[in-house]
Amino acid sequence: MTNIPIAVQMYTLRAESEQDFAGTLKKVAELGFDGVEFAGYGGLPVQEVKALIDELGLQAVACHIPLQELENNLYQVIEDLKTLSCHYVVCPYLMPDSRSEADYIALIQFLDHAGEICSNEGITLCYHNHDFELNKLSDGRMALEAIYDNTSSNFLKAELDVYWLTKAGENPVNWMERYQNRIPLIHLKDMTMDEEGFFAELGTGGVDLESILLNGEKAGVQWWIIEQDVSRLTPFDSIEISINYLKQKLEG
Repeated sequence: MTNIPIAVQMYTLRAESEQDFAGTLKKVAELGFDGVEFAGYGGLPVQEVKALIDELGLQAVACHIPLQELENNLYQVIEDLKTLSCHYVVCPYLMPDSRSEADYIALIQFLDHAGEICSNEGITLCYHNHDFELNKLSDGRMALEAIYDNTSSNFLKAELDVYWLTKAGENPVNWMERYQNRIPLIHLKDMTMDEEGFFAELGTGGVDLESILLNGEKAGVQWWIIEQDVSRLTPFDSIEISINYLKQKLEG
């Protein structure tokens, strides 16, 4: 289907990483992933993390960095990414007390400014959505629309999360078409189609993954990133099911 490489968001394996960061990365490599998206470095210096992933043949695709850290230590974040040979930094989440309309206006200004600084350093800043950004602002737009429409497409890219878009009643493919060539990263997830809408392994739920995969190349996707926030299996079992599904679809 496409030759877009596959990574895993290490947040999926947060408990395993806490126990054995290096061993967890080794298992990720053994499962056939091309890269990893970090959510912290396991308490290790970034130089050690870089040596680890080089040894395992993994690429540092992106790093989720809390907004406060981006605001307070952006230049150090950039230096760490350069050490990792990592090209994408992602603003991953807004705390519940940071989602007012005034907060979004301030966030948009910050992301545009920070994105320009990152761009000048050869790094791309992305924004990762959940479902709360699909709530409407007073002008009738969804907050996520405002974030992308009021920032420069040169300075802020999207990391679309297809689970949260689906959960909010949106069609991920519509967003891929709307923000074509502005979506280097996509979080691939599935969702149970019962009332709960729980996180599911790829291919076992109701998210229209086939349409998403078919539109990846056209949308300019550079990496598919598997993430499962919570799993009813072990996280390793979950990501193994997901990568096997994805490889089968991509090679089919």
